[in-house]
Amino acid sequence: MPSFTYTARNRSGQTVNDVLDAPTRKDAVRLLAARGLTPVQVSEASARPAPGKRKGKSSSGSLNSPTSVLASKTPAASSLTRRERLPFLESLVDLTTSGLSAGESVRMLSVRIKEPRLRVLCGLLWEQLSEGAQLSRAMGTLPAVFDSSTINLIQSGEATGNLNDVLIRLITHLQEQKELRRQILNALAYPAFMMVMAGGVIIFFMVFLLPRLQTLLKSLGGELPTSTRLLLGFSDFGLKYGIFVIAGLAFAAVAFWRWRHTEAGRLQTDAWTLKLPLIGPFSVSQTVLSFSQTLSVLLENGITTSEALRMTERQIGNRVHRAAFDAATDRVLEGEALSASLARTECFPDLVLDQLSVGENTGNLVPSLKKIATTYQKAISNQLNAFTKIIATVVLLGVFSFVGFIAFAIVSAVFQLSSSFKM
Repeated sequence: MPSFTYTARNRSGQTVNDVLDAPTRKDAVRLLAARGLTPVQVSEASARPAPGKRKGKSSSGSLNSPTSVLASKTPAASSLTRRERLPFLESLVDLTTSGLSAGESVRMLSVRIKEPRLRVLCGLLWEQLSEGAQLSRAMGTLPAVFDSSTINLIQSGEATGNLNDVLIRLITHLQEQKELRRQILNALAYPAFMMVMAGGVIIFFMVFLLPRLQTLLKSLGGELPTSTRLLLGFSDFGLKYGIFVIAGLAFAAVAFWRWRHTEAGRLQTDAWTLKLPLIGPFSVSQTVLSFSQTLSVLLENGITTSEALRMTERQIGNRVHRAAFDAATDRVLEGEALSASLARTECFPDLVLDQLSVGENTGNLVPSLKKIATTYQKAISNQLNAFTKIIATVVLLGVFSFVGFIAFAIVSAVFQLSSSFKM
């Protein structure tokens, strides 16, 4: 029977090196999992690397192994997205907190989980884990689901033996991000509904009411007031050329959308966004929240400062802020304080910089970042509520003004025509 040398961690996080007899490598991994050990590396004792073969392509299940590359290119893997990340991690932590190893937990999920896409995800991960790969390396074969920050956090938890704690912090972070996206969508839903209703009212008047009114007024004869002529002219223009106006606007919107998805377009539009009265402060709040949440989670879980700053940079959505943060990160890596580097960007509020400075001076940077994140979560909620009320008020005033103008034009026409009949 073949012998396998392995490196594994027990439940207390201690590293164990030993030799194990098993029919196949998969059987060896299963035996280790049954003993409560988490495999780090499993290889056949008599195996020797082929000449010229790189370590990254060994049979230990690394990120660069042929199996890993194949897994990331299968049709099942290509259908997976970021949406599966949080449900998978929540299901995983439920099992690992019960005492199961990460590998055994993934194996159970691949068999018992009901949701088809999650089952595919767990199956792909188990293929890697059953060959001796670590969970972080298996996740690395599915970049569409797991980003570099998630993978590095999981790797940090595996290295320190605190995978459960890392998973809980990561899940909390992802849930906060999900809740923020939900709040933004809910805040935009009501103004969007109001705008659709307003558009429906305007189209109803333009297409159904005004043509009939125009026929009636022409049959009565007489001179129409200016407001009525303006309204009828607007209606005629809309009926004759409205389809062309809509087509032109649709073409312009598509062209703008495609330009915005270029790097130059995204940078320019993000710069314009920062200058808008309501959206600019909201964009700044989003940047501060993303920065403080991500950096605190990464630093708290043992990621080095340089890696944490680079990963945080990729989480900042506004391209202007991202470029400024990139320059600040370079200065931090050269030895400058984080608060001083961010102050040069002129993108962060003074109060945030003061809190960061205090955290750096007292050695409590992570608590300071968490406090900033809590403050800006509330600030964003308040901004979203205010934004919703303002948009709804503007739309209602617009609709009421338009309806009032129509009523005024009709009533003034009726009065002027009736007075001409009396004369």
